[in-house]
Amino acid sequence: MADVHLTTPLSEEDVRNLKLGDSVYLSGTIYTGRDEVHIRALEYLEEGKEVPVDFKDMAMFHCGPIMKKVNEHWSVVAAGPTTSSRMNNLEPQFIENFGVRAIIGKGGMSRPTIEAMERFGCVYLAITGGAAILAANGMREVKGVEWFDMGMPEAIWIVETDNFGPLTIAIDTHGNSLFEGVEEKVKENLGAVKAKLGLE
Repeated sequence: MADVHLTTPLSEEDVRNLKLGDSVYLSGTIYTGRDEVHIRALEYLEEGKEVPVDFKDMAMFHCGPIMKKVNEHWSVVAAGPTTSSRMNNLEPQFIENFGVRAIIGKGGMSRPTIEAMERFGCVYLAITGGAAILAANGMREVKGVEWFDMGMPEAIWIVETDNFGPLTIAIDTHGNSLFEGVEEKVKENLGAVKAKLGLE
């Protein structure tokens, strides 16, 4: 496991060199996006309409941030991650069609998403839940917002980061997932734990 500092845009080589458990610190532009961003972007694609930002080679943060506007400038107050499994039905298509290189979130994602990450070169960066203020500290400047009509938490926020992290490689580009590994260990140990507690 290594500490890796990366700057967006990310290359396919950047992400394919990352290993499960590595700690990543991101600098450069990232985008926020939850369910509604995925849904609208895929609808735009189907309708032949242009999405207002280019997700290719970028990082998307599953986050509904709290923002504050002073005069004409927005700043990040809190940026806690959204549970990524909410996007399970949308993420494989999103990765394939928009070429995003990193997904930041909490809780892991489904096997079809893991397979899309392996095929197209994308990683899942886990961030600690419940640390919204800490996450906001790495988000240096709000550069803009798109699709604000969907509401503050659902909009695409364009944010400049500086050593945003640590983020843990929890799904790599080789089909490996820390979350699946933990689940397998739990299943392995469950019988012995139940027996010890007299539950069987």
